[in-house]
Amino acid sequence: MVTGTEEKTAAQWRSTAAIGAVVIALCYGFARYAYGPFVPRFSETFGLTTVGVGVLGGLSTAGYGLGLLLAPRTSARSARGTVLLAAASATAGLGLMALAPHVAVFGAGIVVAGAGAGLVSPGVAQLIGETVGARTRTRAQTWANTGTGLGLAASAFTPLLAFGWPVIWSAFAALGVAVTLIAWRTVPRSPGTDGVAAETAPVRGMAPLVVNSVLVGATSAPYWTFSSSRLAEAGLSPVAATWCWCTIGVAGLLGGLAGRAAEHAGLRTVNLVTWTLAAAGIGLLALPSPGVPAALLSSALFGSTYMALTGLCILWAARLLPARPARGITWSFAGLGVGQTAAAPVAGAAAAGIGSAAVFGLTALVALTAWSQLHRRLGPP
Repeated sequence: MVTGTEEKTAAQWRSTAAIGAVVIALCYGFARYAYGPFVPRFSETFGLTTVGVGVLGGLSTAGYGLGLLLAPRTSARSARGTVLLAAASATAGLGLMALAPHVAVFGAGIVVAGAGAGLVSPGVAQLIGETVGARTRTRAQTWANTGTGLGLAASAFTPLLAFGWPVIWSAFAALGVAVTLIAWRTVPRSPGTDGVAAETAPVRGMAPLVVNSVLVGATSAPYWTFSSSRLAEAGLSPVAATWCWCTIGVAGLLGGLAGRAAEHAGLRTVNLVTWTLAAAGIGLLALPSPGVPAALLSSALFGSTYMALTGLCILWAARLLPARPARGITWSFAGLGVGQTAAAPVAGAAAAGIGSAAVFGLTALVALTAWSQLHRRLGPP
């Protein structure tokens, strides 16, 4: 029989996870990842070359890195304040991009929007760590992390709209204002912890987490960057590619189940099973002629496993630093960013030489190196 106290506790963790997911959806799904599908329109407006597009992509990564650097300090002072700052930064960046009269202001907007993405995951994780009970904390962390998938699904079809991109970006900014106001009203206040002591304490076992995160970044970068062009190369229409992008986001919501699975089967087991499914999803694009069914299955596997793997990184970091999860998640997501930044140009150069299908096949094999975590010192605690 469920008591009133248990019902109240369940409602509290669900509401905290839900608002965390909504802010993450804004910061990742709109402020960071929606940029890619609109690159052709941006290039036309600002007269960008491929080098210019790459520079703007680098600015997004720079903003993301800046947010990650700030997140441990701001989270130590106020987890709630960090979540609100992330939402406000994403909103301001989207607004700057929408109103940009020239490419310099547009680039500044990308940096500000990227900083919101860097701030949000450590902030949300710290908030959950301070306000959600131990019994439900694991589930809250992984469900909140699925906000990225929610944002991707919500923004997937916007490139097909007939409106100009400034109108669409203005709508994104207006949505950001609404999300920021809702977060200001609903994000719970937390007691906080001694940030100075936590920041200076040494952390044992962090290296395997960072290596795992770099592997997540290195194996996901080819998919984020080249999956649409691979599908076009295989003969799929732009509408079919858009459905695949939407499937990544919708399937990403399943990543929230990783927390409950880790509670029952253990973090190491669930992590390795997820890595195997991720390799299968990536490897499907190595088929000579992946049709629509295989492309959709690939998208579903990639979306669900990417969200699950990043959620499991959050749980791993929280186990290493239960009082200051934001610090561990900053290290983890910095590793993920390094992996993505390094792998994207390498994958592009390799595709020019051996073809994109071979790149996806090799990437799938790299993902299977995660099985080295069977060694006690290389896996999660």
